[in-house]
Amino acid sequence: MITVSSVVRSHGARVLFRDVSLRIAAGTRIALVGANGAGKTTLLEIVAGEQQPDEGEVSRRRDVAVGILRQEVAEAAGRSVLDEVLAAGPVAALQERMAILTEEIAESPPGEEQDTLLGEYGRLQDRFEHLGGYGIESEARRVLGGLGFANDDLGRDLRALSGGWMMRVALARLLLAEPDVLLLDEPTNHLDLDSVTWLQDFLAAYGGAVLVISHDRDFINAVANRVVEIAHGTATEYVGDYAAFVEQRALRVEQQLAAARNQGRKIAQTERFIERFRYKASKAKQVQSRVKQLDRLELIDAPGSGPKTMRFKFPAPPRSGREVVALRGVRKRYGSKVVYDGLELALERGQKVALVGPNGAGKSTLLKILAGALPIDGGERALGHNVAVAYFAQHQVDALDLDKTVLQELSAAVDTSAVNPRSMLGAFRFSGGDVDKRVGVLSGGERSRLALAKLLAHPVNLLCMDEPTNHLDIASRDVLEDALVEYPGTVVLITHDRHLIRSVADTVVAVHDGTATVYPGDFAYYAAKTGLDLDGKGAAGATPEPEVSQDPRPADAKRLAAERRNRIHRETRTLRAKLDTVEAALVEAEAEVAELTRALAEPAIYDDPEKVKEVVARHNAAKDRAARLTGEWERLYEAVETATARAGAAS
Repeated sequence: MITVSSVVRSHGARVLFRDVSLRIAAGTRIALVGANGAGKTTLLEIVAGEQQPDEGEVSRRRDVAVGILRQEVAEAAGRSVLDEVLAAGPVAALQERMAILTEEIAESPPGEEQDTLLGEYGRLQDRFEHLGGYGIESEARRVLGGLGFANDDLGRDLRALSGGWMMRVALARLLLAEPDVLLLDEPTNHLDLDSVTWLQDFLAAYGGAVLVISHDRDFINAVANRVVEIAHGTATEYVGDYAAFVEQRALRVEQQLAAARNQGRKIAQTERFIERFRYKASKAKQVQSRVKQLDRLELIDAPGSGPKTMRFKFPAPPRSGREVVALRGVRKRYGSKVVYDGLELALERGQKVALVGPNGAGKSTLLKILAGALPIDGGERALGHNVAVAYFAQHQVDALDLDKTVLQELSAAVDTSAVNPRSMLGAFRFSGGDVDKRVGVLSGGERSRLALAKLLAHPVNLLCMDEPTNHLDIASRDVLEDALVEYPGTVVLITHDRHLIRSVADTVVAVHDGTATVYPGDFAYYAAKTGLDLDGKGAAGATPEPEVSQDPRPADAKRLAAERRNRIHRETRTLRAKLDTVEAALVEAEAEVAELTRALAEPAIYDDPEKVKEVVARHNAAKDRAARLTGEWERLYEAVETATARAGAAS
């Protein structure tokens, strides 16, 4: 569908990449990886046609539809979440045109003009039905639900949403449009674990092509069947997922190193021959031949095994008391919405805690309360002896001074007698002339690295971090991961990066419905207790199952199972009855829509304009009724599922 041939792109005097070739066909799912600033977003925009290459060409099939999701989204008009998503794709355009035609048909007198309008309406309606237009709202609700929106959120004004939620709306709109080629720039930023899992399953089954920039290893493993690495000014394609890419790259590097060593030996032998026989007339012809061989020789570039990184070690923090922070009977509300009421939680020195849970459960609120960045409405937050707190969130990135250089920005924030700013920046992969760049020209990932360096240069013993890996490339994530593993203080972390949770966390706190359930073990322990697949294919924020002190006796198993079934039946009886009633009405409404659609497809009906107007009006009313019943059915179905899960958990 899209072919990139020998593309070259520069920024000023710096060549981002050269001789890049890429073929994007239906069914290919390509992960684009590389260091921050390597040119991944630039290449994505060249593929989309939003930037032009300096050299080379990009050819696209004439009818190919391309959709792109960027890291940043523009301000949206004042309409609802659902309406914004439904405005995507050809179905929305058809719907808008059909609505205009309905008004024009109603206002036009019988005759040739009305017949023309009716003919166009019939053709558009066939196209609308073929594209699944009558189910588009249900699909929009499904996509928004997968990305973490509750039914109550769908009517909210877009202007009331944060940047992260706006990004989800943009992603939902793009997925609903179903373009032939999906171009996604770090789509998992701002998503929680549940939504990441849903998105990776959606993309793995996507019928079109996908080109995605991502630094999430688990996500790439679940989605990609190709990996393209941009490094050292070129792009190299590998077949398979991220794990296969790592193996193949290591083998390729080893082969290139061996070839470079072999070439070096041959060059040394040739140079020794030239030097030895340079002044012997009998060998002059052979010497000249070897000199020409060296001049024509194309040297093999021996690559490194990956981006060079320095290890970072936290400044030694002061030793705190055993209990670092405790929440006792904490209450927190936003207006009429109660987030926590009577919350109890205590963290100890040296714990590495991951907060997990669904969107809106209160993870970020809990983190801010622990960090002291958010006042509470009741109860007590008590810091332990000698505790110093640092809090990281994305607003630290936005607070950077764009006019300062990287070195100036860090130097102004740290005690230079205790911390060497250049060494600190080197640990976060700012080397050489990078430290003299203005902050304003840095990429999103480079700014995140700088903000992290500023935070971590201070000796504190309680680190509270909200999505610290957003926009960080894999090498930078490794630097952060190693530092957190060795950090002697207490860490509380919110992240959608499952690799980071597995590597760092020794305690998982599941946040759900105003509670914080502590799992005193690593991510594997939490997964075993909640039924979460370690590859992320499960409900990362599911309702925590209560821990059982001992297994029930075999003799009691059947009785417990029966009691569980009875409890579920009692607690969902009313909801299921309502669901059955709505389902029957929905079937009836959809049957009426289908019948009226068939009637409008009959050419003979257009001989009677009055009949056409009547059928069109009934058709529109039936569609509206079916859409309303679909929304009601989905709400009741979700309520039955939730009630069933709660009744089962209480068994």
